[in-house]
Amino acid sequence: MTSESVSVRRATVADAAAIASLSAELGYPVEPGDIEKRLAAILEAPDQAVLVATGADRAVVGWIHGAEHLLLEVGSRCEILGLVVSSGHRRSGIGHRLLTAVEAWAHNRGLPEVSVRSNVLRESSHPFYEKHGYRRVKTQHAYRKAVGEQNGSRWGSG
Repeated sequence: MTSESVSVRRATVADAAAIASLSAELGYPVEPGDIEKRLAAILEAPDQAVLVATGADRAVVGWIHGAEHLLLEVGSRCEILGLVVSSGHRRSGIGHRLLTAVEAWAHNRGLPEVSVRSNVLRESSHPFYEKHGYRRVKTQHAYRKAVGEQNGSRWGSG
């Protein structure tokens, strides 16, 4: 498959199973039903875009998720929240097509910049982004904490 035989379009809820399968390839196993619920909500949000790449047979071979973020310190920009191309179709220009499509979406929204975070362990993705004009601006640690009632406080209570 070449990038010329690939189409890029907005995702639909019907793409949930394919998106789930591709997410698992990247190391994020998720149930198609969960993707379907999340995708339905995201598709309603005008400040987010999920695009899929399909082959001549209309099978989904990649996806990208971009979202507009307004940050206090830097203003608005698009952040790529996920990009996956099927392992059997990598290095064929599909990632480039998806990246270009989300960049066009961001430009059409008047966003001056697109950012992406790439895990240090995904070494093969770093040259991909650099080849497409992205430059590394920092290295950071990522932290997560579950929140809820067990923490003993609620937002807004004194």
